[in-house]
Amino acid sequence: MKVTLERAALLKSLGHVHRVVERRNTIPILSNVLLRAEGGSLQLRATDLDLEITESVPADVGQKGATTLPAHVLYDIVRKLPDGAQVSLETAGDSGQLLLRSGRSRFNLQSLPESDFPDLNAGDLSHKFTLAAGDLKKLIDKTQFAISTEETRYYLNGIFMHTTDVDGHTMLRAVATDGHRLARVELPAPAGAAGMPGVIIPRKAVAEVQKLVDDLAADIMVEMSTTKARFTFGDVVLTSKLIDGTFPDYARVIPTGNDKRLTVERAQFADAVDRVSTISSERGRAVKLALIEGKLTLSVTNPDSGSATEEIEVDYEASPLDIGFNARYLLDITAQLDSDTALFKLADAGSPTIIQDRDGAAALYVLMPMRV
Repeated sequence: MKVTLERAALLKSLGHVHRVVERRNTIPILSNVLLRAEGGSLQLRATDLDLEITESVPADVGQKGATTLPAHVLYDIVRKLPDGAQVSLETAGDSGQLLLRSGRSRFNLQSLPESDFPDLNAGDLSHKFTLAAGDLKKLIDKTQFAISTEETRYYLNGIFMHTTDVDGHTMLRAVATDGHRLARVELPAPAGAAGMPGVIIPRKAVAEVQKLVDDLAADIMVEMSTTKARFTFGDVVLTSKLIDGTFPDYARVIPTGNDKRLTVERAQFADAVDRVSTISSERGRAVKLALIEGKLTLSVTNPDSGSATEEIEVDYEASPLDIGFNARYLLDITAQLDSDTALFKLADAGSPTIIQDRDGAAALYVLMPMRV
């Protein structure tokens, strides 16, 4: 194999693919990135056996061929080369080494054969549709904070994506929950999505898609089966295994009878929560909301450091109510809202609360109360 390409192009691709590679691996080949040179491009591929990312970059191919190199070492070398440099990669015979040249720099790197590299075969992907980058970003950004990190309930360690019928319209819906809070976002389903299997996209794949979609303005091709999902971002293709589990019936935890309505200025409310929670304990993080007509009093009491209260004017006309929430969760949810106001639909101190921008908003959040 002999190939020459721009440092900037190689670095950008390595930046995408090396993130998939775990720093500690018991299987040596999984520490490597597969390089395949042919037909005017260099293809890079990395995998952790659950997630695979492939990207092609334009290159001057002197001799086609393939090899694998340690991903993080290669990324660090290319990162430290000067801007505007040309990078030459060359293997000689069966020496098991690759020569990397750039300017006056020379690196002889240990390689492993291409034949050892695993292939995450996606099989037949039954459903295919195209999503605007902004739509995919919205589905992920507004739900991923609620993904559970508790490994015992592995089926909550991702975003549940499926289609559903809402008032005669097919909607594509993303849901995440950790048992304390739930995030649900929906948008009109694109052509081809109807009838797709309900899938749970794992947390690591969600994080990689989120990073890739930030770099892109074009449409993204999404392909799904019951076991795998593939996202195509131009020259970058990300394939992921799905979580093999059943996502809980989340509709049962979304209350329908919450009749107490509280409307607050979102930024003012978030700032007040942030201020009073300064003295809360790391373990408790509880903030009490005391509601009477037209007024909300936020308070925190910590036996070790004291207490704090703050009053704000709000739109509230129901009967008085005292309810407690985790301050961190309140701030996470209010940060996702787009409008200047936040609508809380409450029932009582022990029941889940709905938080939205407004009635009928595309994003809906459910938050469980805490004892205070």
